Amino acid sequence: MLVNSTIQDRICFVEMQNAEHFNCLSTQMCQELAEAVQNAYRQECVGIVLKAQCNKGVWSAGHDIRELPQNGEDPLAYDVPMERLLRSVQDVPIPVIACVSGTVWGGACDLCLSCDMIVSTDNATFAITPAKIGIPYNASGIIHFINQLGINKAREMFFLAQPITAQDALNVGLINRIAPPEELDGMLETQFLAPLRRNSVMSISAIKRQFRILSKAANVMPSETFERINAFRTKVYQGTDYLEGIHSFLEKRAPQYTGKASDLDD
Repeated sequence: MLVNSTIQDRICFVEMQNAEHFNCLSTQMCQELAEAVQNAYRQECVGIVLKAQCNKGVWSAGHDIRELPQNGEDPLAYDVPMERLLRSVQDVPIPVIACVSGTVWGGACDLCLSCDMIVSTDNATFAITPAKIGIPYNASGIIHFINQLGINKAREMFFLAQPITAQDALNVGLINRIAPPEELDGMLETQFLAPLRRNSVMSISAIKRQFRILSKAANVMPSETFERINAFRTKVYQGTDYLEGIHSFLEKRAPQYTGKASDLDD
């Protein structure tokens, strides 16, 4: 098992415990996390806390690069395990709080943003890194970041693929609260979990469902627009830079990208 779940006073603590592999979001990890989230709801918990056992300061290294397809398939298609996990966290009708105590990379950053609230240590960092691997991120993910951070900060994180500090993340609204490492659990309990237990879970559940429905309604686009986006993305994940990004990562060397921006021209 890569995930451990415990219920304490109506709060389900879901902990990633594959620190040896930096809690990569492998197929198995995504499936176990999604099941833990759904089970917490079935057990009538009032909230979920997502945590991780850290190794070398890494909370999660994001998508398991070893599992990315190399046969021309979309690495972020609607039905891949990580996308199903993100929707599971977004859709579960009780609040999910990410409790971050290290560095967060790639798809794990999207996982945190899929949670309803984020608390972190003051030395945590967050990075969204598809450009380092040559991955064309999907439209739903980019819209998610724009809605959370605003378009300029989202551009910075995607284009540069560099970590931002917890303080920076707090300033732009990516996270809700930061604390020194030794105070994180206490702050989580007193400022988030205790009030959550006192409030009406039925009311909170209805409000969370409204947030989800209204956020989707605000992002309605013509089908032609999504077809154009997918055309851009297909050229990337079926191109040489995508394979070079995967191979260079697995071979632990710097990538040698040869693709041109003009390759995406209609």
